Amino acid sequence: MSYTIAITGKGGVGKTTVAALVVRRLIAGGRGPVLAVDADPNTCLDTALGVKAEHTVGGVREEARVLAGEGNTTGVAKQELLRVKIAQSLVESSDFDLIAMGRPEGPGCYCFANNALRAALKEIADDYPFVVMDNEAGLENLSRRIVRDLDLMIMVADPSRQGLETMRRLSALAREMKIEVRKLALVINRSRRDALPPSAAQLQAETGAALVFSLPDDDELRSLSENGGSLQILPNANRVVAGIDRLLLDAGVPTLSRAKQGTPR
Repeated sequence: MSYTIAITGKGGVGKTTVAALVVRRLIAGGRGPVLAVDADPNTCLDTALGVKAEHTVGGVREEARVLAGEGNTTGVAKQELLRVKIAQSLVESSDFDLIAMGRPEGPGCYCFANNALRAALKEIADDYPFVVMDNEAGLENLSRRIVRDLDLMIMVADPSRQGLETMRRLSALAREMKIEVRKLALVINRSRRDALPPSAAQLQAETGAALVFSLPDDDELRSLSENGGSLQILPNANRVVAGIDRLLLDAGVPTLSRAKQGTPR
């Protein structure tokens, strides 16, 4: 079974950056291949990973619906057709594969498509020791149970008071939605201070998070992000890259030997 990491938070806090660097550091630790899932309609994880998603699940889902409506799927079940097309939308790299969700559902009933998408991702994920899912703002994707229960949820916020309050609200909402999370990590991104804010301990207690972690504001990373470049060219000595390593270690992400044995939990 795969070890699943989901990155969530409000918009503009650096979720995609964190997701891309988590993929990179898992690979650097010999824990690939990794399945990267871009679950944000505004697809951008591909750029951060240095690849191009020519097709999205949203696009192939609509194509499958049109083909089924035109009667061009004789002898092929709708869900099976969708699974095939989703597999075709995978962007394959040497150490990771990427699947991009694309735009959300249009008008009308897409129940069969949602069920097929969930089943297809389940089948695909089983081939990877690790799955890293970059989510849209909020918890909508996770509430739909697009993936199975999560081993690690990384909730990202900026260091403002409003950002920390958003973490508190999202954590409460996750509990209300009964999203299954084995471990929660709170990441305060783009911090300009070395120490955690004074409210961090209270925030951890209120949310039940396993840890609260801070990632520094970094000029090198900011410049790269603003120019739309791949985060894969960041040096290992970069402070944020090193911080992601410590985050994964502190969060208890499985060791290489356990991952290879197929027992990530």
